[in-house]
Amino acid sequence: MNSLKLSSYLIHVLEENGISTFWAENIAIVLLFFLILLVGRVIFWVSRKIVIGIFNRIAKRTKSSFDDSLLKNKVPGLLSYIPLLFFIFTYIPNLFESKYEAMYIGAKNIIEAITVIVFLSIVRAVLKSLIDYLKTIPALRDKPLDSYVQVVMIFLWFMGGILILSILTGKNVWSFVTALGALSAVLLFVFKDTILGFVASVQIAVNDTVRIGDWISMPNNNADGDVISISLSTVQVQNFDKTITSIPTYKLISDSFINWRGMSESSGRRIKRSLLIKVSSIRFLESIEIKKLEEIELLTDFLRKKSAEIEAVNIEQKANKSLLINGRNLTNLGLFRNYTEAYLESHPEVNTKMTIMCRQLAPSAQGIPLEVYVFSKDKEWKNYEHITSDIFDHLLASTKYFSLECFEFSPNISSENL
Repeated sequence: MNSLKLSSYLIHVLEENGISTFWAENIAIVLLFFLILLVGRVIFWVSRKIVIGIFNRIAKRTKSSFDDSLLKNKVPGLLSYIPLLFFIFTYIPNLFESKYEAMYIGAKNIIEAITVIVFLSIVRAVLKSLIDYLKTIPALRDKPLDSYVQVVMIFLWFMGGILILSILTGKNVWSFVTALGALSAVLLFVFKDTILGFVASVQIAVNDTVRIGDWISMPNNNADGDVISISLSTVQVQNFDKTITSIPTYKLISDSFINWRGMSESSGRRIKRSLLIKVSSIRFLESIEIKKLEEIELLTDFLRKKSAEIEAVNIEQKANKSLLINGRNLTNLGLFRNYTEAYLESHPEVNTKMTIMCRQLAPSAQGIPLEVYVFSKDKEWKNYEHITSDIFDHLLASTKYFSLECFEFSPNISSENL
């Protein structure tokens, strides 16, 4: 279609119908303008059908997920704009070339600027498709790849913006670059968070500080859950109550946080909890009480061996056993501590290859803390809590067999009774 010949033909027809040359020329331009837009719409529809059809056929025949990612990110649809832009760029500016030079230059510049935007959109969609494909590779699934794409796109949009301004104003690209160089301090201030985020993303990737899927705790930012995305500006954490917390990426470098990955990759999850024993219930054990406690299967061998050892020492030292405080003796708290360790070692859900310990902590106003320090085999949260509860249910119920009492705060008790 030759727009100049068609324009001349329309002008001639309009003039024959009694319309002046001035109005005939303007009416012909308007008619041709809408005709070109209509033909362009048809070209876009046809090219869209062809391009998307080709990509769909390729995606069905190949096992690779990359072509599926291209379809998901609408790359074929963006490519369909290229024939339309080529057609419009060929014909629309020519409508104004002979009569309206300013409109010719303006139309040409606008189409060129739109072409730059479409090109950048295609590049962005292809890069997003590439990232989606790379995330299907196990070795790269937990890497902050989105950050690098965002950095590339910021640079491309920045350069694209300069190029568009150059096209629309008719000035040289380097004049804008030079002007921006003078504003570098302002640009550094505006893009401060972006620069910090990029540096943090690189450090996170190099040092392997955080991966997607890690459980992190950051109390200062109300974050306690799984990392679901790492981008240039933010790290998103899905908390256990299913809320989402967004943390600036650079804060993972500047602030402290806990990454529970080490626990997840280990062979057990730590149980670290204390029982508070009342000081007034702690005492030495009589011989008759020790004989009774020998009926506890987990303590039988220990008590027989320990009792013989203590008796031998007391005989050697000629200790006066009329008072229990003389010589060596067993205490109910010490025996309960040994029972606790024996119980934990026999528990089927406790990892016996890791630390198993029951220790006494410094006395406090609430009594003597007796701390259990072990690792459960099952690391899944719900199961872990059930295992912990089962252990302490048993231990709390066991204290009475050792004549021990746990601390309970009662606000109704007067200070005189304490």
